[in-house]
Amino acid sequence: MKQFLTFTILLFTGLTIWAQELPPNADPGKCYIKCITPDEFKEVTETVVISPEYKKLKTLPATYKTVEEKVLVKEASKKLVYVPAVYETVEVSYTSKEETNNLKVVPAEFGDEVKTFETYPKIGRWEYKVLEDCPSANKEDCMVACFVEYPATSEDLAVKTLKLDASTEKVPVSGANKTYKKEMVKEKATMKEIEIPAEYKIIKKEVVDTPAKVIEETVPAVKETITKTVLVKKGGMTVWEEVDCKIASGNNVLPILYKYNSARLTSESKKIIDDNLLKLMKEKTNLRVEIMAHTDSRGNDDYNMSLSQQRAQSVVNYLVSKGIKRNRLEAKGYGETRLKNRCSNGVNCTEAEHQVNRRTEFRIIQ
Repeated sequence: MKQFLTFTILLFTGLTIWAQELPPNADPGKCYIKCITPDEFKEVTETVVISPEYKKLKTLPATYKTVEEKVLVKEASKKLVYVPAVYETVEVSYTSKEETNNLKVVPAEFGDEVKTFETYPKIGRWEYKVLEDCPSANKEDCMVACFVEYPATSEDLAVKTLKLDASTEKVPVSGANKTYKKEMVKEKATMKEIEIPAEYKIIKKEVVDTPAKVIEETVPAVKETITKTVLVKKGGMTVWEEVDCKIASGNNVLPILYKYNSARLTSESKKIIDDNLLKLMKEKTNLRVEIMAHTDSRGNDDYNMSLSQQRAQSVVNYLVSKGIKRNRLEAKGYGETRLKNRCSNGVNCTEAEHQVNRRTEFRIIQ
């Protein structure tokens, strides 16, 4: 009893909504189709940095050159005839190689991250379905509108981040010292003085010619382009399209023919589609149509089902090539499941009787 009461409330609510949604300013004797506008999408591309720009450093060590220097190795003095001067020998230290610093590269440090990008947005739309066990002969009396949400989809992309850029640190390079001997006057001569001239020596030593330096190289960032779908215009609006009452309900035959065992459209078939269905779809931009293809009973049942689906899809693909959006079209092959006469498997029929079953139809759907 409780289930029956719930069904009655839903049925009454559905009838109330259906009664309120009627085309405004309708003309007597004309037919109208209720259409729900679809969501409109577009694909956009976005460039993502998956590896950042960073620096590479290369060091060049210091260079040296050898130079000569004149040094005093014996001081000038005086010599006495009677008592010569007394000398002592000492060692003098000098820098034979200057100390400096070389540079050592400390490479850059990186981290790994995962960035999430939305590749398809969350959407919602109204969908209509017929209640089971409808007590009315007219199925439209039991139509229920349900708002269905579809979650967004996303994609993870691994990227590298720069934690610490490259740098350098100093590495000391030791210098070197050497000594040379030098005679110093310990006691001066007495009595007669004789001049003793100074003595010199040429020594070699290494000095820094060019200091250490860094060569810097910039490694460019690595980028990747991703494609995602974004919602341009929200659908779900109810519009009414006036159509010829002859095609407003039921199936409408498209008198097109295919070559034997083929789903390819002939030029004559394309003209028939242009004059009938294409013209209707361009004039009534909110209509959605199902293309239905049928075969006769001759041949394998599964093969006939596949062939009819291919033929229905051929019509859909042709309309899309003429500018009709694919989401306004549905292709359905019925094979030999909807024969219009007695010519089922094993029944002897004429070619004309079989031809009746080989047909392509269309019907307007919400």
